[in-house]
Amino acid sequence: MELRQLTYFKAVAEELHFGRAAARMCIAQPALSNHVMSLERELGCPLFIRSTRRVELTRAGETFYDRCVRILSDIDLTTELTRAAGGSRIRQIRIGSIYPATMGMLPTFLAKIARKYPDVRIHIASGNTGEIIRGLETGQLNLGFIRPVENIGSLRFVSLAHERYYLAVGHANPLAARDEISINDLRTQKIIAFNRQNLSFSERYFNEKFAEYDLTANIAFSCDDTYALVSLVSAGLGIGFAPEWTLDLPNRGFELKKVSGIDFRIGLGIAWNKEDPTAGRDDIVDIARSLARRG
Repeated sequence: MELRQLTYFKAVAEELHFGRAAARMCIAQPALSNHVMSLERELGCPLFIRSTRRVELTRAGETFYDRCVRILSDIDLTTELTRAAGGSRIRQIRIGSIYPATMGMLPTFLAKIARKYPDVRIHIASGNTGEIIRGLETGQLNLGFIRPVENIGSLRFVSLAHERYYLAVGHANPLAARDEISINDLRTQKIIAFNRQNLSFSERYFNEKFAEYDLTANIAFSCDDTYALVSLVSAGLGIGFAPEWTLDLPNRGFELKKVSGIDFRIGLGIAWNKEDPTAGRDDIVDIARSLARRG
């Protein structure tokens, strides 16, 4: 079994298309197919279900893919560790980011990294907090801008900011003209809440807050992202809590209002694997810490 065969298999498993995988790996499709079939003969089982319309991983293929990701990540990590021990400079930084960070502190961080390491290649991968943590654990990512997590095992997290959420109300909603809004004013309103496939930090946070203020029964609509939430609010279907960065959206059909007596804030910070030689450099962590802001 050769290392390049694992790389080829991983490409096919991620693309689920031999043609796209071949183009990605810059290899002829027949040669790529031969490498995969050679792997299957060596393993004694099929890794893919092939048909004229689609390519799917078999159960054995799924197991082999998980192991391939770890093996190839371990090789990359070993390479970086060796380079770091030999005094080599950073060549690439892979960063995972949840959307609020992409809109906020990530550009500032990238600008500082670019000044410090002008020759480094940077790759940005979007995802939720859980996906980014898995990327850090497997070595596929060096840094992650995510919601708060505990320092467990080799995972390290530093809080950098808190994102404020305000009440989003459509222009036609009577609450939009109010100077002061109380919790009691929300009890006659239909609430739009987050409801994602995998329970996110934000969804859990607001579920707890709605229960605390006895507003759970008012939830009439749900959506899985902020854009959908403010679209529903703009259409006059209800109210919802949106992050302050939505004020910068063009042609918005809603207002952000403060509700007396409540302060909804969700933490945001940077995480890394302490065993990762790239993320573990003091200067990288110091640049991240410099982004911390109060409030």
